[in-house]
Amino acid sequence: MRLITYKNREDSAMHVGVLINNDSEVVSLSNNGFPTDMNEIVKLGSDGLTKINKLLDSKPKTLSMSEIDLLAPIPRPLRNIMCVGKNYHDHAKEFYGSGFDSSGKKAVADFPVIFTKATTSVIATGDEIILANDYTNTTDYEGELGIVLSKGGKNIRAEDAYDYIYGYTIINDVSARNIQKQHEQWFIGKSPDTYCPMGPAIVTSDEISDVTKLKLMTKVNGDIRQDSIVERLIFDIPTLISTISKTMTLEICDVIATGPPAGVGIGFDPPIYLKTGDHVEVVIDKIGKLENTVK
Repeated sequence: MRLITYKNREDSAMHVGVLINNDSEVVSLSNNGFPTDMNEIVKLGSDGLTKINKLLDSKPKTLSMSEIDLLAPIPRPLRNIMCVGKNYHDHAKEFYGSGFDSSGKKAVADFPVIFTKATTSVIATGDEIILANDYTNTTDYEGELGIVLSKGGKNIRAEDAYDYIYGYTIINDVSARNIQKQHEQWFIGKSPDTYCPMGPAIVTSDEISDVTKLKLMTKVNGDIRQDSIVERLIFDIPTLISTISKTMTLEICDVIATGPPAGVGIGFDPPIYLKTGDHVEVVIDKIGKLENTVK
């Protein structure tokens, strides 16, 4: 199931819907007795998905994509987005060699590097990344697989981790590199407004038989920059969920960005930062395309 949040162009109200017919049409859930907030849809869990499937079987009224404007699937997450740094070997090496790495003394960390992005940084596919929010003019892209949790827990075992995943989305962990470096702790440099494009949809976990086989590709102005597959993660998805939950309670609707492959702007010599007019696309198999223009 491909779940989206959108605005109806007629009334500008926020709705949650399901994409059908190769993403050409939308069934509104909000107009059929379901909540208007994606967080509340996720909280309905598997029972909610069963009810949505029954609705779809009834052949309800649909909208065309031309009648709506997509929002981020979770326009305002309930908590900060949890992110993982240096989680592909090739990116860990390029980041370590860039001079921007303040996280440790070696390229590949012994344990996952975890930080967060503010909820106010989230924008939708099609929205603009605003460079004015980075006073250092060193804005970079990081295409990543995102996870949405279906339930919370503490001390989650790695072998049980996939039972906690509601679905997957795409996240571009846009970063203000010099701000990230100046503050050493990455939160401020990762959290400028508009610096967390997310979307276009949440694809429920039952739709993806093996998430590790998904291909991730990022293009800037049509040029391929990142090109990898999820199985190349240093710390895999079960390890991330298990590690984080050892010290803190994960909660339903939490969002985790799993880390970027190599090919980010600071990996070039000299670095290639985003500039006004650039078009960034992050594509992940079975999930879709997240695209944003830089302003």
